[in-house]
Amino acid sequence: MLLGDEAVAFGAIHAGISAAYAYPGTPATEIQEAVQKYSALHPDAKIKADWSINEKVAYEEALGCSLIGLRSMVSFKHVGLNVAADPFMSSMITGANGGLAVVPCDDPGMHSSQNEQDSRFYAFFAQIPCLEPIDAQEAYDMTREAFDISERFKIPVMVRSVARLSHTRGKVRFSGEQKQNKLKIPENFTGWNVLPSNARAQYDSLLSKQADFIKWSNSHPANRIHIEKGAATGVIATGLGFNYFMEAASSSGGASYSYLRVATYPVPEQKIRELLKNVSTLIVIEEGNPLIERLIWKYIAETGKKIAVKGKLSGDLPSAGELNTESVRVVLGLAALKSSAAVSSDIVRGRPPQLCKGCPHADTFYALNKALAGKTEKVVFSDIGCYTLGFYPPFKAIDSCVCMGASVGMAKAASENGLKYSVAVLGESTFNHSGITPMLEGIKRKSPFTVIILDNSTTAMTGGQDTICIGEDLEKVVLGLGLEKEHLRVVNPIPKNLDENAAAILQELEYEGPSVVIARRECLQIR
Repeated sequence: MLLGDEAVAFGAIHAGISAAYAYPGTPATEIQEAVQKYSALHPDAKIKADWSINEKVAYEEALGCSLIGLRSMVSFKHVGLNVAADPFMSSMITGANGGLAVVPCDDPGMHSSQNEQDSRFYAFFAQIPCLEPIDAQEAYDMTREAFDISERFKIPVMVRSVARLSHTRGKVRFSGEQKQNKLKIPENFTGWNVLPSNARAQYDSLLSKQADFIKWSNSHPANRIHIEKGAATGVIATGLGFNYFMEAASSSGGASYSYLRVATYPVPEQKIRELLKNVSTLIVIEEGNPLIERLIWKYIAETGKKIAVKGKLSGDLPSAGELNTESVRVVLGLAALKSSAAVSSDIVRGRPPQLCKGCPHADTFYALNKALAGKTEKVVFSDIGCYTLGFYPPFKAIDSCVCMGASVGMAKAASENGLKYSVAVLGESTFNHSGITPMLEGIKRKSPFTVIILDNSTTAMTGGQDTICIGEDLEKVVLGLGLEKEHLRVVNPIPKNLDENAAAILQELEYEGPSVVIARRECLQIR
């Protein structure tokens, strides 16, 4: 019995990976944790599975392993693919040598994310194959398959998961373990150097593979098609949307549908055309953004028929949040079923998440609020982490949260454009991830802003993963960026130090140049 994430991990392990790289982020974190646990229990397996400093680096590390002929996997949450987009988009040009599986985990409904986003669009944009499992067994099987496809077509391959799959347990039957690849350095590096003269030829090569990708997709057994004789309504369902459809259809009271489950991308064009020949109404059910619903019109035009399409674009399915069996029943024209979930909002009061009791961030926020008391021209730019909860009462200490590292760049720009008290607040892991480069720019530009780094010695929000640089090493990095030593302050955020810490923060706020306050106390959850 495995989580979907754990099934992905074992699929990669049994496919013979030599390395797995990742940056923690819900709902993807358990993939790397499972590989790490396996590696610790089986040191003879010799699988490298460290946490990377950010997703861009993780992708580049996995690509480096692929270059030398080894199989590697990179995983992160959906917004992590944004961070890794630069090497990801270039890797469609370089291709792959050893099998390379890219595993983003999307978060429909934004359970723990700052946006909704569908990673299938990245695969579509990059013109690479993508697999979309619907349960733990398929997560295992398709991850294994991704490495074979990658080596067959010499291209990175995406395996897309979503929160409900990543965090749902299911039975998984393992298949035989494959040996790791041996080192195989390319004889010709032309394709791995994306100079325009090389890249143009490589892009032509990618385009020439598209017909092979479609042929592979058309013949893939997971793309199941069923034509119901006499049924006027057809359904195309993807990912978990197919599970919801099958559940709803099983209690349809005799209603019948033709359907196609799409599990691979590019879409199986031949099977789509076959379905469309037999229906006059098409319902498209996708967990995420409407990708197929946008693509389908090309195939409808080919039929010469008038086919009504229902889905997210038409408003027949909700365009935000997760799908469920109830929403699918509605689009199928079936009566809604009463369920406890449907009325939970009426009987359970919503509660915002809170910082843990005794969290060091709380004492830092109290000190920051005291330092800024009475100040009117002030903005506290924050970041992604536990400390984002400082937005809620009783703290109300932060004002913005956009993406990893944005607090530093935004505070720096606000200060140099006239904001008197411009503060950035971020954790040490986020500073390592994306805060160093804007901090370097702010220091060199002598921008009058203050950065508060909350050093709790771990990546707490995602479960306490190791952080690359903490403690005295963190101080050395900050000073190495060129910050004046007298404007680096280290404080201990405990209640008895409130006045002292507030005074230290205020002193740096009044300094008309770059300054850093490191609030250092270990997270209670990792003791």
